[in-house]
Amino acid sequence: MMKLATDLRLTFEEYLRYEENSDTRYELVKGELIPMSLGTGRHGTVIKFVDDQLNQSIDRNQTPWTSQRLTVGIQSPRGNRWDTCQIPDVTVLGLEQWNEMDDREAVIRAHEAAPLLVVEVVSPSTRSEDYSAKWSEYAVLDIGEYWIVDLGKNLVVICTLIDGRYQDIEYRELDIIRSKTFPDLNLTAANILNSTAT
Repeated sequence: MMKLATDLRLTFEEYLRYEENSDTRYELVKGELIPMSLGTGRHGTVIKFVDDQLNQSIDRNQTPWTSQRLTVGIQSPRGNRWDTCQIPDVTVLGLEQWNEMDDREAVIRAHEAAPLLVVEVVSPSTRSEDYSAKWSEYAVLDIGEYWIVDLGKNLVVICTLIDGRYQDIEYRELDIIRSKTFPDLNLTAANILNSTAT
């Protein structure tokens, strides 16, 4: 994870109000601003593909949900502190909850309903975060399903929350993805990992 060269420490509320004259987007980790690195084109293509597939399933089933990419922050625990805000690559949440954010920051706070599903597409700079810190934090937040799409390992990991802990299943190549949140998806790991821009 890339660090910001500053001693600036922010509370969660200060982070929500933080502005600077740049296009850099930041996550907050234990009060420290962490710039979000630009992923590769393939990284962006996979994020878009997954988001499109989830939204198509939502439309087909007329479920009152929405899938959003790179726009929803989630207040997360890190140690005994709550001054961390993750911004998943894809977040699925209730449509009503999303609409309530029209006039405020698109952040799900600790006391609000957890997202239904989050997706992280692994990049070299986020590997340890995606597999370790976020895996633990998302479980504590009671997020029912967490997908880790690992382009480097050609692997999709579906983490399903069972009794407060994620149970992980790895999918490769022609393995058909099994999602409790989206049971009608007809995707293989290869469909996701080898998706192309449209």
